Amino acid sequence: MTEPGKRSGRARLETSAGGVVYRVHDGEPLFLLIRDSYRNWGFPKGHLEPDEQPDAAALREVREETGLEVLAMDGVIETIDWFFRFRGRLVHKVCHFYLMHTDSSRTKPQRAEGITACRWASFEDASKLVSYANARDVLTRAHAMVRGNGADHEPAVAALPQ
Repeated sequence: MTEPGKRSGRARLETSAGGVVYRVHDGEPLFLLIRDSYRNWGFPKGHLEPDEQPDAAALREVREETGLEVLAMDGVIETIDWFFRFRGRLVHKVCHFYLMHTDSSRTKPQRAEGITACRWASFEDASKLVSYANARDVLTRAHAMVRGNGADHEPAVAALPQ
């Protein structure tokens, strides 16, 4: 028997992909957040299907969870990972995030998957709303990419003021 707080065996690896979606409104980027059934704000993401590449999974998951059909991929933001317990089992989650843009403002939360709301927010507002520190880091990197300050990235929206 393992003592409480100690892990036994290896963590189960889960791989997901998702997207930080933005659109430009009045010259400023707005970022799309989703709220889950626990009332946490974050980004659309989900598990890869068998033989599915992370970028394809990210586009699929964003479309499914937000109802946005027309999306363009701007590039890789980063891959993050974290550990959590689910039903007593340790899980190591790895999630690949991609920057995407759209011209559409109309969303439809995928309620069957527990998505209770979609919301467009400025970077400042989104930074306050996002529930987890690692997701805020992803948002900060995405914002830098949109502004053209991301390492090795061209500006995604050249018309945005610095």
